[in-house]
Amino acid sequence: MNDIAFRRARAADLPAIIALLADDPLGREREDVSLPPAPAYEAAFAAIDSDPNQLLAVMTEDDRVVGTLQITFIPGLSRQGALRGQIESVRIAADRRGGGLGRRVFEWAISECRSRGCSLVQLTTDQGRPDAHRFYEQLGFVASHLGFKKAL
Repeated sequence: MNDIAFRRARAADLPAIIALLADDPLGREREDVSLPPAPAYEAAFAAIDSDPNQLLAVMTEDDRVVGTLQITFIPGLSRQGALRGQIESVRIAADRRGGGLGRRVFEWAISECRSRGCSLVQLTTDQGRPDAHRFYEQLGFVASHLGFKKAL
């Protein structure tokens, strides 16, 4: 493996992040990879970047963005005032999948959550991603809840 690094995403990374989000069967239907990025993406990036409880990160390999994820740090009263880390939008470049980068992303994300004082790390995943479910279970995640969504 070449030089792998993790860092907070920059505005210049936005096209690469959107491309990663679009590079799977579900993302192809939801994302818009046209350039320049749609104003909604730019506004969302600005909101995420300015919020101290959000961390949009990229994984780079020799300066190329090969992965991304977002962590939301959620303060709460349950579990005796526990801080949670919510990991979402994890993607690895198609040509780099299967080589252990997904595991490295999660190890890094969990370490970030620990360093911020989280006592719990959680994620959601689409029911149509059985390979991802097996992967998360291998990492020690437990399918403990049933989630619901409502489009607005």
